[in-house]
Amino acid sequence: MDRVKNSFSIKNLEHLSGIKAHTIRIWEKRYNLFEPERTETNIRMYDLENLQKLLNVTLLYNNGFKISKISALDPEQINEKVNKLVVNKDADDWSIGLFKLAMINFDQVLFTKTFNDLLEQFSFREIFKNVFVPLMNELGVLWQTNSISPSHEHFITSLVKQKIHAMCEELQTKDIARKDRRFVLFLPDNEIHELGLLYLNYEVLFHGFQCVFLGQSVPIKSLSNLVNIGEPITFISYFTIEPTPDKIGEYLQTFSEEILDVIDSNFWVLGYQVQHITEALPAKMRTFNSIEEVIAALGDV
Repeated sequence: MDRVKNSFSIKNLEHLSGIKAHTIRIWEKRYNLFEPERTETNIRMYDLENLQKLLNVTLLYNNGFKISKISALDPEQINEKVNKLVVNKDADDWSIGLFKLAMINFDQVLFTKTFNDLLEQFSFREIFKNVFVPLMNELGVLWQTNSISPSHEHFITSLVKQKIHAMCEELQTKDIARKDRRFVLFLPDNEIHELGLLYLNYEVLFHGFQCVFLGQSVPIKSLSNLVNIGEPITFISYFTIEPTPDKIGEYLQTFSEEILDVIDSNFWVLGYQVQHITEALPAKMRTFNSIEEVIAALGDV
């Protein structure tokens, strides 16, 4: 059963803030910045208020404020300096901490405000690359170290997906510039990790192509319905957990026989499982090591 975390160990704080536990103890003892509770076995545990304060203190500290000066400020003054800092700094200097804060508090308003503030300074492509990708990478570590619960991860991931959908919808209202090729994006059977594919949907649209987004867990046979779609097709898929290493060769061969040999098409594949492709690829297939490589290829089409 998933229990939402509202009490954090000093190691949790270290993972969430990037500040070493030893340093947090010094700040606590020397400057009285935090007020942990103690368990029966004398282990420090910190509540949400302490975590929120640490994330704000970390932002100021990482941007040149001395800890002795920060400790002299009351919470309102700390928030005021954080807000001023936000206006003048690069996206990843401030927004990741605020998104973490929104995640911990399940605060959709803070998430939306932070995203909208970013959009006033940066393009969505810059936001995704410089903020959302590092944030998602950090979430993986935080989840593995039990610093956040699955509820936190699902909450923030869902909000990121909403923003990608909204930005895609905005692009879909514009005239299609490239009608000579259509892209079809899908995940293989039993694959549900669609965030990366969702963003590629945005990039395909951004480059002016027609795009069909099919989403999660699509059987190969279902793709044969696209045989009469008209334009040449580039299929794109993201292999995160499926197909498994022992099945990936068979999957690619089946895809080649049932789709590529029948439809005027090719197939681009990326994701963690791509590293397990050991045999030569069937004709009209191409693998990529990153989203950035796919974006570069879109520019060359």
